Amino acid sequence: NSYNIPIRLWILDSHPFAPPICFLKPTVNMGILVGKHVDARGRIYLPYLQNWSHPKSTVTGLIKEMIAKFEEELPLYSLSSSDAAKQSELLSYIAKITEGETESKIGGGKNGCFNKITVVGAGDLGIACVLAAAAKGAADKVILLDLSEGAAKGGTMDLEIFALPNVAISKDFSASADSKVVILTVNSLGNSQSYLDVIQSNVDLFRGIIPAISHYSQDAVLLVASHPVEVMTYVSWKLSAFPESRVIGVGANLDAERFQYILTNLLKAQALAKDAWIIGEQGEDKVPSWTSCSLVADQLEAIAAGNSRETVANRAMEVLKGKGQRSWSVGLSVADLTDSILKDKRKIHSVSTLAKGCCSINSEVFLSLPCILGASGVIEMVKLEEDSLVQEKLQSSAASIHDLQQQLKL
Repeated sequence: NSYNIPIRLWILDSHPFAPPICFLKPTVNMGILVGKHVDARGRIYLPYLQNWSHPKSTVTGLIKEMIAKFEEELPLYSLSSSDAAKQSELLSYIAKITEGETESKIGGGKNGCFNKITVVGAGDLGIACVLAAAAKGAADKVILLDLSEGAAKGGTMDLEIFALPNVAISKDFSASADSKVVILTVNSLGNSQSYLDVIQSNVDLFRGIIPAISHYSQDAVLLVASHPVEVMTYVSWKLSAFPESRVIGVGANLDAERFQYILTNLLKAQALAKDAWIIGEQGEDKVPSWTSCSLVADQLEAIAAGNSRETVANRAMEVLKGKGQRSWSVGLSVADLTDSILKDKRKIHSVSTLAKGCCSINSEVFLSLPCILGASGVIEMVKLEEDSLVQEKLQSSAASIHDLQQQLKL
């Protein structure tokens, strides 16, 4: 039998280096058969698209593969007249793709919402983020964008062998389309000599990634885990042109969660833990701080309570120093942040956010501060207790980060 299968190819500005975006274009009398090459909205997924490489890959070659694959598994079927009317909503969706509407509005997940995330980078951290996000169960679909050269190696090969539900691996930026959260874990592995050269290599890497990610997921929250996180979050903000609320660094979230755990469970200072945070610059220059000013009314008692709190905080910081940050522990932290965003939890996290205007900081730098996170990213920054020493440390971190940023070529 011969079949006429209508398709629509969207040729991007980056063609022929990037593949087209491909859809079935069913008539009102046709229904879509969901299969391994076609999703419920008619989006076409083929090995040819995933392995697209100029100049070897061509539109003619793509169509030949479609013919071969659709011979094996038909993507369409004939609708009865009563079913034909239901097809109009799907056709309307496909037509609206050109208007930048995302699949989240059509959706297939909870409450009619499709929660898709993309992890960029298939190194140890990227795979840890995928596994932690899959275990957390917040996303309906997790895409691992593997930008490494050559065939899949190590962890990505194992992910393909032991296939996880709702996890897919791709080298094609278009696979990230309509993600609600994009997690950036890539770091340049060049042979740069100086610290500045290493960061510049990362910046150059991001210059090829962020515009493509921003193009395919214009409403996403960018969650940056690359190093140094404060600088790379700033770079992502500048390259994406997203509002600062939707560009977040993982920052001190892991340290803050550990700090609160140590206070509550090891030092039995539960009353202090709920207001305790690790803020500032990730690494050695991080600093403990508090979001509550309600010590006690009497001045002498307030001084005594403050000294007691400082002693407990110092003990907690000593314990914290002995805790390294493995890929899997950062992955768990990233999954927790992603869960708060996707589920609009309005939970407070210490994340890298634009610090300009806070603590008399006048430069555009990102530092970890307690923020309420929701579906739109940072909803509100939580007010910190006034502490001259903390402010001094934050200003010092801001000055050094700003000086470093001024030396980079964006």
